[in-house]
Amino acid sequence: MSWKKWLLQTASVLAISASSAWAASSSPYLVSTDWLEENLNNDKVRVVEVSVNPGVFERGHIPGAVNFNWHTDLVNTVERDIADKDSFQQLLRDSGISDDTTTVLYGDTNNWFAAWGAWVFDIYGVDNVKLLDGGRVKWEAEGRPLSVEAAQPAAGNITLNDADPNLRAYLSDVVAAARGETDVAIVDIRSADEYNGKIFAPDGVPELSIRAGHVPGAVNVVWSELVAEDGTFKPVDEIKAIYANVGIDGSKPIITYCRIGERSSHSWFALNKLLGYDTKNYDGSWTEYGNAVGVPINNPAGTVWGNI
Repeated sequence: MSWKKWLLQTASVLAISASSAWAASSSPYLVSTDWLEENLNNDKVRVVEVSVNPGVFERGHIPGAVNFNWHTDLVNTVERDIADKDSFQQLLRDSGISDDTTTVLYGDTNNWFAAWGAWVFDIYGVDNVKLLDGGRVKWEAEGRPLSVEAAQPAAGNITLNDADPNLRAYLSDVVAAARGETDVAIVDIRSADEYNGKIFAPDGVPELSIRAGHVPGAVNVVWSELVAEDGTFKPVDEIKAIYANVGIDGSKPIITYCRIGERSSHSWFALNKLLGYDTKNYDGSWTEYGNAVGVPINNPAGTVWGNI
């Protein structure tokens, strides 16, 4: 490599780091729509869409973006689990992601599934992963460019670490916290009606539980409290104050959960990445906990199966 080419590549990497820090309200884990549009042609940046609604990507996506299907690419299609290491590594390589790539994730539905993607990236130790603040909705609302052409990036060479268990909570972890056997804070990020047991799930969703309510001891901080009207995260100081008001201050480990783990990934991102708190996401969430036998449940509304 010539010294001129090396200098250009080095300058590009430094520009990515400096610009993203400025563009994302001082967070190294977020990038703004301005920053991303300016870096669409940067060969050190790879854009990944993780949307859940069928056909969204195909109708138009951020130019150069590749598509990760949450239902097949980011989960194990045989077991209820996240994508295994080998499959995920191959997916990233096929998407042009290398060890020195800056990966920007975005998606529909309030970036919930993009945040899930960021969580899976984190579990396997991938560095330089960021969310597009405001996601697809903000990009479209600002009239920024969209493309229907499928990206065909050159293969990447990323090598993943083994999964880090410190970012993921399991049913046994949540039950232990609910019974007071461990000193762990639990954050239920669902709506107040879900938390109080008035409803089993939001309207129109297929994944249900037999029981309604919440994990005993869990505090309710709805994911939407963390974002502004345009879908971007509120300033870090405001998010910190929101959690502090319910006793969540980072002084002990935290577990987030929702219904299937995607909304709680969004709150995990805020707690873990923006605030720097020791936080695990419980991806089994209420569809596992509310269907489990022999676990404690708090149901203030008293709703039971059959009288809804």
